[in-house]
Amino acid sequence: MSMLQISQGTFRLSDTQLLTLNDLQLQQGDSFAFVGANGSGKSSLARVLAGELPAQKGSVTNQFLRPVRLSFEQLMKLVAAEWERNNTDLVSADEDDTGRTAAEIIQLDVRDAARCQQLATEFGIAHLLNRRFKYLSTGESRKTLLCQALMPQPDLLILDEPFDGLDVQSRALLASMLETLSQQGYTLVLVLNRFDDIPAFVNHVGILADCTLTDVGERTAILQQALVAQLAHSEKMAGMTLPEADNPRELPELAADTARVQLRNGVVAYNDRPVLHNLSWQVLPGEHWQIVGPNGAGKSTLLSLITGDHPQGYSNDLTLFGRRRGSGETIWDIKRHIGYVSSSLHLEYRVSSSVRNVVISGFFDSIGIYQAVSDRQIMLANQWLHLLGFTGSLADHSFHGLSWGQQRLVLIARALVKHPTLLILDEPLQGLDPLNRLLVRRFIDVLMAEGRTQLLFVSHHAEDAPDCITHRLSFVPDGDLYGYQQTALKA
Repeated sequence: MSMLQISQGTFRLSDTQLLTLNDLQLQQGDSFAFVGANGSGKSSLARVLAGELPAQKGSVTNQFLRPVRLSFEQLMKLVAAEWERNNTDLVSADEDDTGRTAAEIIQLDVRDAARCQQLATEFGIAHLLNRRFKYLSTGESRKTLLCQALMPQPDLLILDEPFDGLDVQSRALLASMLETLSQQGYTLVLVLNRFDDIPAFVNHVGILADCTLTDVGERTAILQQALVAQLAHSEKMAGMTLPEADNPRELPELAADTARVQLRNGVVAYNDRPVLHNLSWQVLPGEHWQIVGPNGAGKSTLLSLITGDHPQGYSNDLTLFGRRRGSGETIWDIKRHIGYVSSSLHLEYRVSSSVRNVVISGFFDSIGIYQAVSDRQIMLANQWLHLLGFTGSLADHSFHGLSWGQQRLVLIARALVKHPTLLILDEPLQGLDPLNRLLVRRFIDVLMAEGRTQLLFVSHHAEDAPDCITHRLSFVPDGDLYGYQQTALKA
């Protein structure tokens, strides 16, 4: 019986990036699904399993002799190459169409007309064998490439995002075909973006995050894990409405064109040493900013100006939420617009409390609850917890009994219950393992897409940014000081 086993494997993807596979074993006849977000290392894992990427460290034992890897990227390249054969989308009357037929594509590597006909019949595309490949639909071309992959009778078939670009009916049909292959004894590996794409017949699941295989095992056991269940839950959140504020009529209103933050030639100095040096920056409506830079660059100082906590805010040309700093506003006029989560807040939240009560404390901007709580506030807290996948008894669970990443999510919900104009997350991924980092990033994206809140995401590394980020402010070393680079990432 063939087997592939990897132990403490490290695979180099670039000068700065490694794929880590500590313990993975595939047996002949297994059906595996590996799930992860973009950039998590899924396609690199597919290359490893196909024997295309050697290990830098660790041991790899691979007894599969005929692995085949098929990806959506390969399909797109092949279609493009077919159109390039005539170098035009239109063939003139006196020009032969040199595009290859589906039958020719299926037999590119293995010439066997009988097997080609057999596979095409099984996949319902026998009537397409004489049609030019480039004219096939996405679903038809996907089936054609699958037939091509099966021509050499592989003992390990690796499909990278096989359901991308397919409609609901085509996805169901392809899943049925793959189930038939599994029943015929093929060893299948599916590399997927979404938990929802895992076909019912798959019996093993692996989770990839930040180029690390974090969890792998029997399907039911993996999908029942709390973190994995929350990741899967986040896929179903698109289009969901966020819970209301406690008093919607009392939410602070800002004009549609009012900059949330506007700093002109900002300067902050300690003992005549500049920490912020002539920074001009603004956060306009609809923008989500990542602020990056090394320790000591001045990121925290900038945050303290925005939160109203820094005394030198009065000496700067600083406008927050439409009001010039020092124009008579109180610290609470500023803070009512802001939700804030940081590693220091996380560490300071030492009081013994249930998960629900931590969220409720966000209505009062307190650590713990020291006043009466309304039935509506309890209801809204429960809605937030349901949104984050904390259902059933988890709401009454001890906050400190959660994983570090789940605690971060609860604190983010705590900051959002009042529907702030700005959510400031200061190093929200610090101290998290790869799976928790993926969980937090995914929920940030969903929450920002659905709400009225804009994001300031502070980190040391640009690659930490969630997908919702539209702009980046980088603190760049410039001699003894720092310069500032502002980049628009999305239109």
